[in-house]
Amino acid sequence: MNIALTRKSNNQKVGPIPVSTSSRQTCPDSCPLKENGCYASAGFHTRLHWDKVTSGERGTDYPGFLDQVAALPDGQLWRHNVAGDLTGSNNKIDRQALYQLIGANQGKRGFTYTHYPITNKSNREGITDANNNGFTVNVSCDSPLEAFDVQRAYKVPVVTVVPTDYWADGNTRGKLVRCPAEYKDTSCAECKLCAAPDCAVIVGFTAHGTQAKQADLIARG
Repeated sequence: MNIALTRKSNNQKVGPIPVSTSSRQTCPDSCPLKENGCYASAGFHTRLHWDKVTSGERGTDYPGFLDQVAALPDGQLWRHNVAGDLTGSNNKIDRQALYQLIGANQGKRGFTYTHYPITNKSNREGITDANNNGFTVNVSCDSPLEAFDVQRAYKVPVVTVVPTDYWADGNTRGKLVRCPAEYKDTSCAECKLCAAPDCAVIVGFTAHGTQAKQADLIARG
């Protein structure tokens, strides 16, 4: 497994903060978007970088990555995994690796998203521990219905993909709010909704990109 940390993102939606990319092996098979509408595969430059990280041409090993995270300035907002997921296998998060990352992130403001199933007790405990100790892990859902179910059942931050026409009546649907970077001039660096471990709303990301059709079908259940 290889991970690359970019000190300053050039992605306008993310903003000029550090971001990481983990090799494709980190993505759980439980994710229905894997090779089927994944956002990270839709963007040319993101996909190209992801391929090079996966092949080992870019990035470093996990201990080297942890050192880089620990060296970030105190208070630094950063996004883990523009592409890829938490370290794990067989749909189960490697909790030792996660706790090492939580430790390296102490004093920083790291956040990420995971498609590892929250229904798995070990995954759930690891995600909860991360959110309670300064590293925000958002549970990525594949439809608004699933997102509302997860939010009701578990006290974790939740995000979801939504159909392309979901916002026809506005940018909020109850407790589900549209990612602000989709409709106004802002970024992760300014918004910080997904960096809040106690976020009371669900953030929705509209199916988009070259594989929007597949993502849209998944979001419709």
